[in-house]
Amino acid sequence: WVVGFMRLFWLVAVALLLPGAIKVARMASHHVSRPASGSEAPSTPGLTAVFLDRGLRALLIAGAALLLAHTWQIDLVEMSGRDTFLTRLLRGVLSSIVILLVADLIWQVVKSLIDRQLSQTATLSPPGTEAAVRQARLRTLLPIFRNVIFVVLAIVAVMMALSALGVEIGPLIAGAGIVGVAVGFGSQTLVKDVISGVFYLLDDAFRVGEYITSGSYKGTVESFEFRSVKLRHHRGPLFTVPFGVLGAVQNMSRDWVIDKLTIGVSYDSDFDKAKKLIKQIGKELAEDPEFAPNIIEPLKMQGVEQFGDYGIQIRLKMMTKPGEQFVIRRRALALIKQAFDENGIRFAVPTVQVADREEAGPVVAHQALKLVKPPPPPPDGQAG
Repeated sequence: WVVGFMRLFWLVAVALLLPGAIKVARMASHHVSRPASGSEAPSTPGLTAVFLDRGLRALLIAGAALLLAHTWQIDLVEMSGRDTFLTRLLRGVLSSIVILLVADLIWQVVKSLIDRQLSQTATLSPPGTEAAVRQARLRTLLPIFRNVIFVVLAIVAVMMALSALGVEIGPLIAGAGIVGVAVGFGSQTLVKDVISGVFYLLDDAFRVGEYITSGSYKGTVESFEFRSVKLRHHRGPLFTVPFGVLGAVQNMSRDWVIDKLTIGVSYDSDFDKAKKLIKQIGKELAEDPEFAPNIIEPLKMQGVEQFGDYGIQIRLKMMTKPGEQFVIRRRALALIKQAFDENGIRFAVPTVQVADREEAGPVVAHQALKLVKPPPPPPDGQAG
């Protein structure tokens, strides 16, 4: 005050005291929002913790900015013609800080709400129920909404901050529109991917956690981006496929699936007994507590598929929930093998029949006569 450096004094005071105050506010907010003793800590912070943590930090920083503006005699609302360039710059910087803090608080609240909803959908409901369908839908759409909200908030906050700094954002917006049109014409593939992804989501073609097939790509949907989808193959590789490349999508995780099996039995097997055994095996699987919840229609025999070279091909069919047919099929094949062995029904295998010489004699003689050719006639003028 004596030397006239009050502005510098308050700047140094804020620079020294503000970090400590923010640290104390964070510790206090964590202490207040901590879970009760004996209860498990939530995976994502709640709204109270976000408001306390980010809100107190925003209040402290905004208060420090207002204090500096008051001590430096800077009006953050109205500008006068006597303002110097430094005054306008400081006003813009302080206003930008307040704008960015408000945008950060809004983003943290929205992000906390979405992450909390996603953590609630992590506990899977029984497959096929309305709750499971709703959870899959939320796991698909909420990450995309979160990214869109972040981009919109960031663009709006940056534009407002630039406007507060005195930058004319009108030409920037117009230039961005022109650049957007140019990018649209020059990046048709990118636009195609984004638009295709929007329509895939509107059609509810697939969700996170479902197994899909599209051309040479297949796997479980892990996540979405703005222009692509990530598919995890059942053997491990991760495909990042642009939406514009997908084309027709075969969803293998909806409602139900029909699994068909083909078994070959020898021609001398008892066909009726085989049918009864397969029907009994289907009943046993449908009554098994391990497989019953996943079986919609039990295993049954449809009939003869075709007469093969070594045996009769019979067709079996069952309807199960998607993804569960493989385990049930393995168990069904093991039971069929055991039941057929116990009841004398033989599976078709390649065989060779060998006949003795007496049975093969006429056939061999007939073939030999075909192989014997008469001698050629003698030339003219020569006797035989």
